[in-house]
Amino acid sequence: MVRVRFAPSPTGYLHVGGARTALFNWLYARKLGGQFLLRIEDTDKARSTDESTRAIYHGLTWLGLTWEEDVVHQGANVARHQRDAHALLESGAAYRCFCTSAELDARRADAESRKESFRYDRRCDLLDAAEVEQRAAAGAPHTIRFRVPDGHTAWTDMVHGEISFPNKDIDDLVILRSDGTPIYNLAVVSDDIDMRITHVLRGEDHISNTPKQILLYRALGAALPVFAHFPNVLGTDGKKLSKRHGATAVGDYEGLGIMPEAMCNFLALLGWSPGGDREVMTQAEMISLFSEEGLLAKASVFDMKKLEWMNAQHLMHMPMEVLTPRVVDAIVATGVATAVELSANEAWVCTLIELLRVRARTIDDLAKQSAPYFGATVTFDADAVAKQWKDASLTRKLLGGARAALEALPTWDAAAMELALRGLAEAEGLGAGKVMQPLRVVLLGVAASPGMFDVLLLLGRDRSLARIDAALTHPHLAA
Repeated sequence: MVRVRFAPSPTGYLHVGGARTALFNWLYARKLGGQFLLRIEDTDKARSTDESTRAIYHGLTWLGLTWEEDVVHQGANVARHQRDAHALLESGAAYRCFCTSAELDARRADAESRKESFRYDRRCDLLDAAEVEQRAAAGAPHTIRFRVPDGHTAWTDMVHGEISFPNKDIDDLVILRSDGTPIYNLAVVSDDIDMRITHVLRGEDHISNTPKQILLYRALGAALPVFAHFPNVLGTDGKKLSKRHGATAVGDYEGLGIMPEAMCNFLALLGWSPGGDREVMTQAEMISLFSEEGLLAKASVFDMKKLEWMNAQHLMHMPMEVLTPRVVDAIVATGVATAVELSANEAWVCTLIELLRVRARTIDDLAKQSAPYFGATVTFDADAVAKQWKDASLTRKLLGGARAALEALPTWDAAAMELALRGLAEAEGLGAGKVMQPLRVVLLGVAASPGMFDVLLLLGRDRSLARIDAALTHPHLAA
């Protein structure tokens, strides 16, 4: 069975690149009927926080990326990491190093002064075995170093194909510090073996770690997993995505009104192609289409405008029973209506959402657009007033005529409204827009909105007429 894992460090929030990695792991497991596991790599106690762990849980849950089995906390496995390190020591694959940090720093500085790259010279590996045992028994501080063999280390990467590293370029890495805590590469390999991970799918930043980890797998007598390294996510400037590009934490996008379905869809396309020109997909469709053949080796660009477009597509096609509760929460958050008020007018709210979602890009955008439909009065946009009420005398006349025509309607329906308002425009020798545009500003305070007759139907006769009356007293139109 395919078993994959997402292994974030709880030293910050779940960022976009990490979320993309988690998603690819999740999709791969779901496509092949495998298992998606979560490991929190919290061995760095100084930087790991409970707040960051909670943020990771929340981000994954918000995206809908559920995991199997209990969460593994790397920090709880230090005893096993130590056992594995000592097993390597006993097998001869590793050796004790008594060099101090100060000594290593001095040698590193000396190499740099000679413009040479520093490489550990294995001087402690040349010590007599009896001396090593004597110093260790006496409690002399030491690390455990893995002895890198000669040759090359290669693997077939699921994304990049054949990758090979000459072992001479890999330093004898420390696997256990002098205080007994494990180094990252050993802890990761030890945990992946224990968790029976079959595929290690992660960002390409880890490519340089992979040959070291492959050597550790082999030295521990474990089977190698399949490796895949996804390309970096870049900003629109072509540089690796970071805080300078704006929001990078998944939670920030939730706060901006981006929907998880759209976020997953967008993230999936950062390094994967379903084939053809297909872009907008449901979760089920992504699972069905996901394949390693579609994984891309080229870096992808995180474009906020594209994400908002994607969000708009999902907003447009989402079932109303799923969308409405989300929009209701956002409307309540704006303060224009209470949950009780919205619940009492459920059919009207659904009609409003259906009407507005055509023009909205985010949930927050939709909630803001809904504000003029609540309350007795509206706030007039200064630019819209200046443009659409330019001729105050004519505007007063047209609005007065529109009010009379609308008030006289026997039924409040779109066909009757259209007939009345177009008749008014014709009587004045004007195009219909000359009546509709000033009236639009009167009703909603802005120059752009859904169809005029849909707006009138939503506001109802009494509020529509009341808003015309209020507009006629506006300083711009007052005689």
